[in-house]
Amino acid sequence: KVAIKGIERELICPACKELFTHPLILPCQHNVCHKCVKEILFAFEDSFADGGSESSNPSSPRIKISSSSMDRIDRISRSGTKRNSLTPRSSLFPCPGCQRDIDLGERGINGLFRNFTLETIVERYRQAARAAIAIMCDFCKPPPQESTKSCMDCSASYCNECFKIHHPWGTVKAQHEYVGPTTNFRPKILMCPEHEMERVNMYCEICRRPVCHLCKLGGCHANHRVTTMSTAYKTLKEKLSKDIEYLISKESQVKAHITQLDLLLKETECNSERAKEEASHSFDKLSHVLEEKKSAALRAIEASKNLRLEKLQMQAEEYQGLLENNGLVGYAQEVLKETDQSCFVQTAKQLHVRIQKATESLKSFRPAAETTFEDFVVDIAKQEEILGDLSFHSNGLEIPEINEEQSRMYNKALISWECPGKTDSADTYVLEYHKLNRGEESAMWQETEVCSKSKVISDLDDDSSYAFRVRGYKGSICSPWSREVILRTPPAPVFSFLFDDKCGYNSEHLLLNPRRTSVESRAGFPLLLGSERMQVGCYTTLDYIIGDTGIAKGKHFWAFQVEAYSYLVKVGVVSSNKIQKLFHNTHDVTSPRYEQDSGHDSGSEDAFFDSAQPFTLVTLGMKKFFIPTTPAAPKDPASRILPLPSCLGICLDCDKGKVGFYDAGRMKCLYECEVDCSGIMYPAFALMGGAAVHLEEAVTAKYGEYHDDI
Repeated sequence: KVAIKGIERELICPACKELFTHPLILPCQHNVCHKCVKEILFAFEDSFADGGSESSNPSSPRIKISSSSMDRIDRISRSGTKRNSLTPRSSLFPCPGCQRDIDLGERGINGLFRNFTLETIVERYRQAARAAIAIMCDFCKPPPQESTKSCMDCSASYCNECFKIHHPWGTVKAQHEYVGPTTNFRPKILMCPEHEMERVNMYCEICRRPVCHLCKLGGCHANHRVTTMSTAYKTLKEKLSKDIEYLISKESQVKAHITQLDLLLKETECNSERAKEEASHSFDKLSHVLEEKKSAALRAIEASKNLRLEKLQMQAEEYQGLLENNGLVGYAQEVLKETDQSCFVQTAKQLHVRIQKATESLKSFRPAAETTFEDFVVDIAKQEEILGDLSFHSNGLEIPEINEEQSRMYNKALISWECPGKTDSADTYVLEYHKLNRGEESAMWQETEVCSKSKVISDLDDDSSYAFRVRGYKGSICSPWSREVILRTPPAPVFSFLFDDKCGYNSEHLLLNPRRTSVESRAGFPLLLGSERMQVGCYTTLDYIIGDTGIAKGKHFWAFQVEAYSYLVKVGVVSSNKIQKLFHNTHDVTSPRYEQDSGHDSGSEDAFFDSAQPFTLVTLGMKKFFIPTTPAAPKDPASRILPLPSCLGICLDCDKGKVGFYDAGRMKCLYECEVDCSGIMYPAFALMGGAAVHLEEAVTAKYGEYHDDI
């Protein structure tokens, strides 16, 4: 048997770092104390209410939430709510075991099972750890006696006398199940948390959890693959037994690995000390260079100071001599007393020159030396930046590259990167980004640590450009920064909607996917059958579909993709007071003879066609984007035809009465015009022939998927 004291590591909660208390099994199969789950969710709710991570639930000192867990709580709290109240709301839980965000479903904590097996093992461990501590009787009068048995049906402990009193012979209680003294009382039958009156009798192989027959009949496991509890028990027990037998048979190999690991521990200690010495030596060399530079700079400043002081002192002495009875003036006064003309002339000539110089210097006074030391200011900005990036040599660590095709800007920013080499030696990555402002020369980089190769960033300003860069880390070793990539956010907040399958939807010609995010127009038998009713043969109607949500005010942006094979698609906006006219407009036809891409251009025909439309939209098709005919548009038809972007966007500003059509990949405006926003505005689409439109999906955090191992 395995010693109970040798498994302490498996009995510690990853959140509170203490022995499990009423452990719950998460969907990721990790166990967390019931109290810890509630406290982590309370911390999440506090963070969501406060709008940030400053609230870390200080009233719960028991739980130790790591900084990475708080970062995930912040990310979840910033992710916002779902589209509407009709969508079932799910609870996200940052698992402290696998460091992933787990979806607890609609029932949250109430949908989790207690791990009674683990609870029993923890209780046995506690009893082994406190063998000298007795469990007292729950019914004795003070002082209580030591209990001799515990009733699993009553969930209480008794001494011999109290057990006889409360479980008399000939009564129902006499049939209760009793065990040795314990504080761990578990139910005899495991009940379903979703259907509290039903016992679990099946096992869902998809969700890897026990379920009842109601869960299978009409619950969330209706379409899942399930098996009987006995089959799951037998399968799991056989697999677990085989794996345990295999590990026990490899005991000598495990001991050899332990010996090797002990040697590696000692080697790691020695190598770390050597690395510390080398790092200390390197920084000592830097310090020596800095000390030399410091001494040289101080010597230069001191020499300059002495030279300036000497010049200023001499100048002060010269001006001191200009005073009466002092210096030069005093000497000149004595020379004037000379009566011998030849001697006076001989001395006075040189003296007069000095007096003239002193007079001129007095008229234009200028200090002999500067008092400022601006030339001796040390510029260390570049050195500071270099020292800031000072790290251990990358030792071949690959420089990551941001994948611009997989990265995108929408309601949030999704930044993806990859390493050019086949092997990825980095453990973590640091992603930095900052907003590009024309008025500011340098902006502060914001950084976030990432364990994967993608990151979703929220709270970016609309209609702004951001620079991104990433570097890899392996321990303390880091790679150089990647090339900076500049992405632009949408010009307005993202507007979410689905295709409306009620108002004017033509199910014969249009096909919606179940999520109502894609619509397809099939050029099949309905079109051929409709051609029998055409009098000329060159006219065919457009099939319209609108969004299920309208816009009354403000500025909004949405994006979509048009399949390259699409023959004709029109996109734009329509007012609520013109929807009826939209679906019953007699001029709502398209003729190949007069289409803009047919090669025949007539200003009067285009003007009539545009004026007849009860909405504002542009034409797409055959991998082209057609700028509508307006007085401001180019007259040459070729200049009004642009390549069709891979993703298109529409920006509607109800306050200004304008609608713009964008290349959503670059967030560049291709065409803008005025629009009447007197009513509620709806996104509008029209398709003809073979065509398809897919709404751009919102950027959301990706949750882990848990694969079945049975």
